[in-house]
Amino acid sequence: SSKIRNMEVQSADGVAVLEDCIGFSLTKTISKVEEKLKKGVLPDCPDDDIIPSVGNEMGAEAQIRFLKAKLRVTQEDLASVVFECRKKDDQNQNLETRLKDTEEENTRLQRTISLQQSQTEKYKLLSQEANKKSEGLQQEVTALEKVLQ
Repeated sequence: SSKIRNMEVQSADGVAVLEDCIGFSLTKTISKVEEKLKKGVLPDCPDDDIIPSVGNEMGAEAQIRFLKAKLRVTQEDLASVVFECRKKDDQNQNLETRLKDTEEENTRLQRTISLQQSQTEKYKLLSQEANKKSEGLQQEVTALEKVLQ
């Protein structure tokens, strides 16, 4: 489980880090927030629910630690979602492969059925011809028996 967790964190670091966004740098944003907190200038965001109401009573360092922990949890959640998406993609790929194989098998079996049906029709015709010939020969045998008597 720890190996999977490490893999999840690594995948999150390489996949969807906010630094990949155009014109946005997470480290710059964090450093700006840290500078504002050091200066004592806190943005007024009454709607902001990132830091709970208890956060107003926290010191700047505690708020930074809280935000970093929140960021770490969010990255772990992202890593988990990325891991699940990859897992689902793999499952989809496997199912698509199985579907393709099944469709190919179905096509092959349809050709086999068609071939066997045509052979069945051919043998029915041969059987009917053999029955007619047999009836004709049976009548000839009966006629010859009458001639011999």
